[in-house]
Order: sequence, then C-alpha cells, then structure tokens
Amino acid sequence: MKSPLKSSMKVSVDLDTCDGNGVCMSLCHEVFDVREDGLHLLQEQPSSELRGLLKAAEVSCPTQAIVVED
Repeated sequence: MKSPLKSSMKVSVDLDTCDGNGVCMSLCHEVFDVREDGLHLLQEQPSSELRGLLKAAEVSCPTQAIVVED
C-alpha cells in the first residue's frame, strides 16, 4: 500500500512572471534553484513530504509565479 506521504505533488512556475529573486530557493532548495540564467525546477513532481516548504514558497513568491497542486 502506498503511503500518502510518498505521493507526489505538481509544481509549476510561470517563467515569464518569475524575476529570479530566490525566495523560493531559500525556502525549498530541494525543488527550486536560481542560477544566472534564471529559475530551474529540480523536481516537477516532488514528494508530498515537501508540502509545507512548497506552500511557503508559493505564498512567499513576490510575483506569484509558483503554483503548487496536490
């Protein structure tokens, strides 16, 4: 039986809206990485164990470029 904690979530970023300020990376470096050429998603379907960090990144994004779906 699959544990609900191991299920994945979907993360998307509107790269046209993202300004690369790095707030998301500081909150959840497991999923977000800001480099010289912009934001990179390290995982598009991370484990739900990261839910709290992902939701914090979503609401903290100053340009509201991040969407987290269960």
